[in-house]
Amino acid sequence: MVHEFAVRVYYEDTDMGGIVYYANYLRFIERARSDWVRSLGIDQNAMREDEGVVFVVRRVEADYLLPAKFDDELRVRTTVKAVTGVRLIMSQDVMRGDALLFQAEVTVVCIGEGGAPARLPANIRRQIH
Repeated sequence: MVHEFAVRVYYEDTDMGGIVYYANYLRFIERARSDWVRSLGIDQNAMREDEGVVFVVRRVEADYLLPAKFDDELRVRTTVKAVTGVRLIMSQDVMRGDALLFQAEVTVVCIGEGGAPARLPANIRRQIH
């Protein structure tokens, strides 16, 4: 399963050198994950209210390969690598055309209201798998 999400680089995304500030790549991939979850028909507000769980990022491993600059049109490609009862591991690439600029492996888990780990809801595992 692959999801693509378009991002335009705005002035506010850049640093003094005119390139995308490193932390903003994490914002770009977060938006892409949120859009992907929404595209699956998963309502995260309802998940919190009905199931009592929310998604949280447990781990990110990131590689910065090439800089993005003001007004670039980027594409975030999200690919599911593994789904278990408690964790979702995905690869997220930020591209400009065919050039790979940033690559991350992200592990997402669910937690309950008190912050304790929780299983991914079965209906969500089925949709993602």
